[in-house]
Amino acid sequence: MLGNCLENVRKNVPLVHNITNYVTVNDVANVILACGGSPIMSDEPEDVEDITTICGGLNINIGTLNKRSIEGMHRAGKKAGELHHVILLDPVGAGASVLRTDTANDLMKEIHFTAIRGNISEIKTLALGSGTTKGVDADVADAVTEDNLDNAIRFVKNFASQTGSIVAITGAIDLVSDDKRCFVIRNGRPEMGKITGTGCQLSGMMTAFLVANPDALLEAAAAAVCTMGLSGEIGWSHMQKGDGNSTYRNRIIDAVFNMTGEMLDRGAKYEIR
Repeated sequence: MLGNCLENVRKNVPLVHNITNYVTVNDVANVILACGGSPIMSDEPEDVEDITTICGGLNINIGTLNKRSIEGMHRAGKKAGELHHVILLDPVGAGASVLRTDTANDLMKEIHFTAIRGNISEIKTLALGSGTTKGVDADVADAVTEDNLDNAIRFVKNFASQTGSIVAITGAIDLVSDDKRCFVIRNGRPEMGKITGTGCQLSGMMTAFLVANPDALLEAAAAAVCTMGLSGEIGWSHMQKGDGNSTYRNRIIDAVFNMTGEMLDRGAKYEIR
């Protein structure tokens, strides 16, 4: 099932407009190419509307904000919404500073996102900002574990229902959910946390998967998460003596490049709750 989503990316070669952070922009472009998509990077306000018009999806990542790029995000998001394109929000660092939190909340108010991907702390910040977190949801832990999994699933389904978006919470255990079904995914390696940008890469790749699978958005988002996690496992298995996090980054991208639908179906570790 998930393998078909990857094969559809390869077949359709979706063009993705990325307004992403300067730390990881090259890796985001390369992982989109590796999974079968095609990336364009532009955050200049006078450029973004034209660029997003020729694309099928828009990936907005708030990791390195400035006034120009914020304006670009709003203009691109508005245009993408008018065109009914896939739009993804990666609220990097929401809750860590006033600017990041306000920017994420302002984007949420003005743009309907097809998908939102972040860690549990970032998603909690968005939920609080939208006024949708209450009761047990407000106390959801800052890490998804086996012990608090039921509570976390309830939280992510509730936020997906309130926003009308697919919500992906990534961490040691990944949750990808709409308001009815939640994929609980256990692919990946803890060493992936030693590389800057695996989350940013996943957001770009997830956008490509969503564009290529318009009739199976939840499965597409879950397939992207499984692809990244499984690639982390495969990349780690190829590490040699003397290799470090720079080599590991490249091995992950190579594993995405060499992934097949059959490999993904065989290696994806998930349950649907």
